[in-house]
Amino acid sequence: MKSKAKNFGLLTVSTLIMAVGTYFFKFTNNFTFGGITGLAVLVAKTGVISASDFSFIANMALLLIGFVILGKKFAAKTAYSSILLSVTLSLLDRICPMQQPLTNQPLLELAFAIALPAVGSAILFNIGASSGGTDIIAMIMKKYTSADIGKALLATDFFITLAGCFVFGITTGLYSFLGLFLRSFMIDGFIESLNLSKYFNVVCADPEPICKFINDDLHRSATVVLAQGAFSGDDKYLILTVLSRIEAVRLRNFIKENSPDAFLLISNTSEIIGKGFHSI
Repeated sequence: MKSKAKNFGLLTVSTLIMAVGTYFFKFTNNFTFGGITGLAVLVAKTGVISASDFSFIANMALLLIGFVILGKKFAAKTAYSSILLSVTLSLLDRICPMQQPLTNQPLLELAFAIALPAVGSAILFNIGASSGGTDIIAMIMKKYTSADIGKALLATDFFITLAGCFVFGITTGLYSFLGLFLRSFMIDGFIESLNLSKYFNVVCADPEPICKFINDDLHRSATVVLAQGAFSGDDKYLILTVLSRIEAVRLRNFIKENSPDAFLLISNTSEIIGKGFHSI
């Protein structure tokens, strides 16, 4: 129940962050990077339908495709996020209509149009969901290829961004291409940062107190390997474990206080597959 509540909270918060970045900074500047919302900017130019309403219709269609290919669990999370995003954009369009950008600084607006949706998308991708639209296509590409999600988004959104050059002019088009490339790399960077863990190699003479702390206080496990010092020839033990950043600080402080002679090698890693982390 706690895990479901956490996922629901993450889905809601990340989607609202995306909605704010998209509506206040992307739509008003005609930035066309970012899949369906980028395409919505192009469609809205025709005057047939608003960008917000087009996003809702297109997202529902792609959601059906995601349900068939990516499964019920993904589709359920994406459905909630996609509907919330579309409804929020439509409500903002009616409650707070925007006729012009918030500022006269396009680079500043571009920064927020990139950063806010990138943060929201990274959180969604990290919990096995998406905001719908071409994000679903990117998830399908990731499933069947070795491409990172950011690179997949770059491929799916390229032609939409290119079309923006012809509709809104080369200046807006170049801003959009800059946004597309930065957004793609930022999403991969955010996902890696969210998954960042600390890999410990602890060389010590007595592994019992350290392992007890890992098991009883941190509720993690570890692997103990019998080793031998190359210089001294003394028997040593090598403790291998992976912890979150907060847990890593606690273990480091414990070893410093209780096993000051231990030798520590700590490295960053974001690809941890196994119980307690990510499934295969």
